[in-house]
Amino acid sequence: MTITQNIMVEIVMALANEQKQILLEVPLGTTALEAVKQSGLLTPSQISATLSLGIYSKKTTPDTLLKHLDRVEIYRPLIADPKETRRKRAQRTKKEA
Repeated sequence: MTITQNIMVEIVMALANEQKQILLEVPLGTTALEAVKQSGLLTPSQISATLSLGIYSKKTTPDTLLKHLDRVEIYRPLIADPKETRRKRAQRTKKEA
């Protein structure tokens, strides 16, 4: 008889107007990507090898093995380059002064 040890993990995703989160019980040895798939927060077409993930705000790879009570974060792609946004804001401020 095989006894499988399960762990609890949280999967979170911030959208523009809301935050989605789900608590999952998964077998020990589950990867971050496997947990994201099980969460149902993303459609299969949204899941790719380039999916950006983190655990407690630290970037991680999809094949990272999860530990009990890990918080897996799904990061959205940036819609604007932060450096370019700051540069434009500085130019506007300079013109207004």
